[in-house]
Amino acid sequence: MKKINFMVTAFRDGFQSVYGGRVFMKDYLPALEAVRDAGIMHIESGGGAMFQSPFFYTGENSFANMELFRKTMGADANLQTLARGVNVVGLDSQSSDIIALHARLFKKYGVSTIRNFDALNDVNNLIYSGKCIKEAGLRHEVAITMMSLAPGWDKDNKVHNPEFYASVLRGIINAGIDFDSVCFKDASGTSTPYTVYKTVGLARKILAPEVNITFHTHDTAGTSVACYLAAVRAGANTVDLSLSPVSGGTGSPDVITMWHTLRGSDFSLDVDIEKVIKAEEVFKECMKDYFLPPEATSVDPRIPFAPMPGGALTANTQMMRDAGILDRYEEVFKNMGECVRRGGFGTSVTPVSQFYFQQAFNNTMIGPWKRFAEGYGKMVLGYFGKTPMPPDKEIVKMAGEQLGLPPTARPVLELNDADPKKGRQAAEAGLRAARLPVTDENVFICAACGEKGIMFLLGQSAVSVRKKSDSETASAETGPASAQTLEVTLDGSKFKVRLENGAAFVNGKSYKVTVRPEAAGAALQAPAPAPAQAALAAPAAPPAPRPEAAPAPRQEADAENDVRYVTSPFPGMVFRTLTKSGEKVEEGQVVFILEAMKMESEIITRKSGVITVRAQQGDQVQTGQILAEIS
Repeated sequence: MKKINFMVTAFRDGFQSVYGGRVFMKDYLPALEAVRDAGIMHIESGGGAMFQSPFFYTGENSFANMELFRKTMGADANLQTLARGVNVVGLDSQSSDIIALHARLFKKYGVSTIRNFDALNDVNNLIYSGKCIKEAGLRHEVAITMMSLAPGWDKDNKVHNPEFYASVLRGIINAGIDFDSVCFKDASGTSTPYTVYKTVGLARKILAPEVNITFHTHDTAGTSVACYLAAVRAGANTVDLSLSPVSGGTGSPDVITMWHTLRGSDFSLDVDIEKVIKAEEVFKECMKDYFLPPEATSVDPRIPFAPMPGGALTANTQMMRDAGILDRYEEVFKNMGECVRRGGFGTSVTPVSQFYFQQAFNNTMIGPWKRFAEGYGKMVLGYFGKTPMPPDKEIVKMAGEQLGLPPTARPVLELNDADPKKGRQAAEAGLRAARLPVTDENVFICAACGEKGIMFLLGQSAVSVRKKSDSETASAETGPASAQTLEVTLDGSKFKVRLENGAAFVNGKSYKVTVRPEAAGAALQAPAPAPAQAALAAPAAPPAPRPEAAPAPRQEADAENDVRYVTSPFPGMVFRTLTKSGEKVEEGQVVFILEAMKMESEIITRKSGVITVRAQQGDQVQTGQILAEIS
């Protein structure tokens, strides 16, 4: 009987695929100890989105978390992290010095193995990053990314088939990339069992018998276990498995599920199943207060037609839920396929999956191709490497015009090393400007997290973790709570405010309120919106009703009023305000940075005058909502 090895992905990929990475380490530490006590010693401990998430959402330092993870698991555990080639652990690509620093720091903070992939399967993006991993003394698991394409997308069947993946593997070998193992990574869970079987079979013929082959997938489309059976029968040695409550659905299959699947076959998992069951009980208890989005636990058979990895799916639906626009998700979902088809067929895994979703979001909320998401536009123009197929020429032309960038075939590292805004020198300058210590750790935080990294180091970052609200708990325990919905008009924008159990739910945020009767009806007394740092609580589930977007008030006969107001072009969060009330502004001046779906967009004035700011940092705003008035 052949024993199949496995890595537990619950504490990295699982958290990202279910909770968007917004999890406090202190909450899950008992579960990590229980997994260790169950004898599971190969664990995905960080990297990927779980590097940025603590800085962005939980107010924790990822390096401190990595250190505690190693201390908890002990010296013998194989702790593995995820890297995105030249993007390392961010959405943007990095320069050579930051890529090398990533490997050295992750080694310093207890990592054993780094799985390294490029979403475009551009081998050039794996050469230097792989070299740095090995030189740091780490095991290098090189990864090839997979997904299926919907019928008719690739009429010549040139990409995302077994022969294509085998050619990428040969390219890795021919490039002289030093690796210890190979992973075939299907983050969207869309590959067919047949494709997996043929791909792993071809790889087994290419690689030496002793080389470990890992297969990774999710249950988003409902075929994960079938794909794992196909992989092990074709010669894979290792599979990635998760633990409840972050298994199945958008997560990877559960350890217990795979153990049961292999019973009576020629394969088995080397695991004490009773101890695993006990560990899952501890894990569920640890996570019982976290809001579990329903889409994270379900299978969506349509995913092959809009391939989206679990980590992107729930992260994005949660952001839409926060903004009160989850009802638009179906439209975004339908538009995503076109973005994949016309974008060159990069694999839908971070960062490319986020580029696809961001562009589909813009196409839905603003209009088809009226605004290019920076990541998507730069991808089709070549700034992240070579896409598997040439992108649509019309898309390339429009992206270049909107972003003001020419198409390029220059290597990504060459571009980034020549970019004065990237690299160690730029990060150090940012730290000095903020009067922060210049250390390797701070340099990397600044490079990987940008301005949000600086905000964290200054103690100015927001904490945003989605836990169940008191009202949800009451509703779950005692049945539906009495609720009242009011329409509130503020500065010309209309909002539906749901009052429930002493709280008001607006735009996915809850606020404590007092409601008292008056002669003319009920008056709502609420404190001013809390700053972003205070908005800890998760949005309610169900979410707050979507506010009705109202255009800026104007008089048809008065053209001056058309430009008097600065309004939000789409739902999002005010990431930064760049002016104060009473200041003089000029036409075309950037006055706000709005963040939506991990994109930062500049909001400008359309006239000169004195500004009155009506939205502050951390505010969640809707389409048409007034952000400022110019007089």
